[in-house]
Amino acid sequence: MTLLEAHTDLVPATDLAVVDLGAGSGPAWLDSWLATHRADVVAWRRSVHAVPELARAEHRTTELVARQLMAAGLEPRTLPGGTGLVCDIGYGDRCVALRADLDALPLQEDTGLPFASTVDGAMHACGHDAHTAMLLGAGLALASAPNLPGRVRLVFQPAEELQPGGAIDMVADGAMEGVERIFALHCDPRLQVGKLGTRVGPITSACDVLELRLTSPGGHTSRPHLTADLVEAMGLLITQLPLLLTRQVDPRSGTVLVWGAVQAGEAANAIPQHGVLRGTLRTADHATWAELEDKIRTLVASLLAPTGVGYVLDHIRGVPPVVNEALSAGMLTGAATTVLGPDAATGTEQSSGGEDFAWYLEHVPGAMARLGVWPGHGPMRDIHQPTFDLDERALPFGVRVLVNAALAALA
Repeated sequence: MTLLEAHTDLVPATDLAVVDLGAGSGPAWLDSWLATHRADVVAWRRSVHAVPELARAEHRTTELVARQLMAAGLEPRTLPGGTGLVCDIGYGDRCVALRADLDALPLQEDTGLPFASTVDGAMHACGHDAHTAMLLGAGLALASAPNLPGRVRLVFQPAEELQPGGAIDMVADGAMEGVERIFALHCDPRLQVGKLGTRVGPITSACDVLELRLTSPGGHTSRPHLTADLVEAMGLLITQLPLLLTRQVDPRSGTVLVWGAVQAGEAANAIPQHGVLRGTLRTADHATWAELEDKIRTLVASLLAPTGVGYVLDHIRGVPPVVNEALSAGMLTGAATTVLGPDAATGTEQSSGGEDFAWYLEHVPGAMARLGVWPGHGPMRDIHQPTFDLDERALPFGVRVLVNAALAALA
């Protein structure tokens, strides 16, 4: 029984004839594989979408991928934690890698799709279901190639949505050993399907998390001079820390601190003893990212020193920026134009979002591109929203881009 047949309850068979926009662009074995299996690629995406799994709990998704690879005679290796896997295709000393992420987000889906999430409070709102299906398709297509000029390593990564993410686990487990170059695609609902957005240099930003736990003896609001006013100290941090930081870093670095959670006290006439501030710290510049923790600690100490309020600062290092290497970015651009012509490739802006694909690029050159998933009409449903969906015509296009990028790197 094929995966498509096994999941007819989740995937209506009548609407799986997704058009392959790049049909006929070759190579012949890829055209042949997609002509036979593009409906399976859609079915894989829908099956993963219907049963989303949060970070480090992607057991079913990992098993689904492993089962399909083993059915093709391949030998995937699952990570020790049971989620995430790697699989080499082909032979030879030279090796390039293709990466996808497996995990979903803790959001309640609101799309009304026939294959919508069946898991309460979880959904694939960032396109990882599509990333997984496209990489699986690319891998199985490459396994059908008559002669690969080297090896292609498939990297199915868990826990991209956590900090620190699963990319660190993959690297520690040896996923980058022997790899010359790595590629990845990320769904972009602002780009029309059939378009691939690329750029040389940083394409995402670094993202850290700050948590400040403040303490005070507390007291009556009528006698603030007899205690340490914790709420006023929090106000200083909320307003002054982001402002002073702008005078400590190059304004061209795109550095921004934004608070997302503030908690302290309940009674209007009582100065609280405890408070918590949480926020994200982002920068577009790798060198600035390396300096930020020391700068933040110095500023916090100077702001709180006159207040008498105690504190513990947790600066949780997240991810560096994804910095696309020029040759690798050119290979992704060339892959898109090979599939759909020169109009398929377009530029893209640097995002302030974080992406742990950056950790692979600390070890080997590579690039990430943005895959258009907007159908060209109707609303652009943004990622990390309960209504996010994508045009599934992007799936075979993504398979073709990944295959062609891998072939270009090996050639």
